[in-house]
Amino acid sequence: MFDSSLSSLGAKVVVATSSDENHPPENIIDGNTNTFWMSTGMFPQEFVIRFAEPTSISAVTVDSYNVKRLKIEKNSSQNASQFESVTEKELENTEGHLQSNTISGIGSSATHLRFIITTGYDHFVSVHRVSVQN
Repeated sequence: MFDSSLSSLGAKVVVATSSDENHPPENIIDGNTNTFWMSTGMFPQEFVIRFAEPTSISAVTVDSYNVKRLKIEKNSSQNASQFESVTEKELENTEGHLQSNTISGIGSSATHLRFIITTGYDHFVSVHRVSVQN
């Protein structure tokens, strides 16, 4: 597992469907579960993380709140236009606690990961941290 935050490794959040100045998308990759990105309601919501270089990924851990259904897609090219589906998962409702889900089976390398939140347990969801294992 990377011990550093994804941002310290050169990753960036290049797309996010919602933005709140108090909870910006960059919080997803700062490595701190006390900061977070929050949706502004309505679904689907999505964000795309771009790595500084092609990165070998075996699993992804997502720390979130109120996310019900999550799809993950990957891309191996420099532009973020063609994605292939990796997985779709229903997350358990943790009622007042962070959801921490490790999703394996990502396989090979990726330059972009797209996370699509198709439904939530409430109108608003938050993503506190995304980390990758190689």
